[in-house]
Amino acid sequence: MIDLKYLQNNFVEASAKLQKKGVESATLENLQILFKRLKESNAKLESMKAEQNAMSKLFGQYKKEGKDIGELKAKVDANKEAMLPVQEKAREAQEALYEVALAIPNFPDESVPEGANEEDNVELRKVLEPRSFGFKPKEHWELSQINGWIDFERGVKLAKSRFAILKGEASRLERALINFFLDINRKKGFEEYSVPFINNAMMLQGTGQLPKFGDDLFKIEDEDLYLIPTAEVPLTNMYNDEILSEKALPLLMTAYTPCFRKEAGSAGRDTRGIIRQHQFSKVEMVAIAHPDNSEEVFEMMVEHASDILSQLKLPHRVVELCGGDLGFSAARTIDLEVWLPGQNKYREISSVSNTRDFQARRAKIRFKDGNKNRLVHTLNGSALAVGRTIVAIMENYQNEDGTIEIPEVLKRYM
Repeated sequence: MIDLKYLQNNFVEASAKLQKKGVESATLENLQILFKRLKESNAKLESMKAEQNAMSKLFGQYKKEGKDIGELKAKVDANKEAMLPVQEKAREAQEALYEVALAIPNFPDESVPEGANEEDNVELRKVLEPRSFGFKPKEHWELSQINGWIDFERGVKLAKSRFAILKGEASRLERALINFFLDINRKKGFEEYSVPFINNAMMLQGTGQLPKFGDDLFKIEDEDLYLIPTAEVPLTNMYNDEILSEKALPLLMTAYTPCFRKEAGSAGRDTRGIIRQHQFSKVEMVAIAHPDNSEEVFEMMVEHASDILSQLKLPHRVVELCGGDLGFSAARTIDLEVWLPGQNKYREISSVSNTRDFQARRAKIRFKDGNKNRLVHTLNGSALAVGRTIVAIMENYQNEDGTIEIPEVLKRYM
């Protein structure tokens, strides 16, 4: 959650940052009204408390002087009774402000480029040259038909659209990629975890998926539980409402999980193939870092994800997201986009974000800094999205007859 004190005390500056991320002025005006309402309620309550304390102190003096305390007691009781609705009004004002604040995105970093959508993202660099084909490269669903790798029809039969079945060599390739990603992450210092694929609502609120993005989650009926949209949720929230040792930072974690998303709002996009599925596999990196070096950890995670793609010999580019394309929790995000020759374009395969203290404030993740507790910084990134990596291998390693080579680094896994 955003720092409400900063927003209240620096409203014009903070509002400009949020507008960079597409927050509407009407939402900001509503926040101002809520701030004012809370301030007025708290001021009235404090005044009544001060009056109550002043009257309470007179009891001893009255007894000492032999005065009748009956009238004073009646005033104290009346004031106490009058405070109850004022306390309730202050509580309601606080809750209303908190509810709106939960749906406000993180402040973008000063370095984030201006822009409205992905068209305004800034390419930082390209890594590896795309292969020159002596034939027209096929898209991955065409290659799937030739090799019998993906069964779309039976995936739909088992569930619904945007579900698919990998079979044979494709299924083995998925398993090989998961093991390769976990092994290379572990060598980089990320500790491996196996986590629940179902989390409760408080955990999803901690990382920012709830309440704003509830429509994109698969909820368990009659339970306060959801299928996770990413391993970022359980990995980050393992430390929900905990105070860490400063010496323990940074905590580097990795996990393989299936991910479940309704893909709300994506109707008509990527309807063919496995680019955008309701269930997909991903190996995630999560870091819990000291605020003083989270940017250093961020750069390390970006370089590591890029190195994985380089080891697979997959051409890709590194892109800085503009304010309008930045995710809800992110203060800064760099995407890695892999080259897909069949589509003749770069497509996102990893997204690395620094959320600063946004998630930590929601999830109450702190560390002991001397005699005081401070909020950590949390970071997350894909290393990598497995399904999209399979697509990239299929298209980049295809032969003219439609057969597919396997990257050298994966052969020992297959």
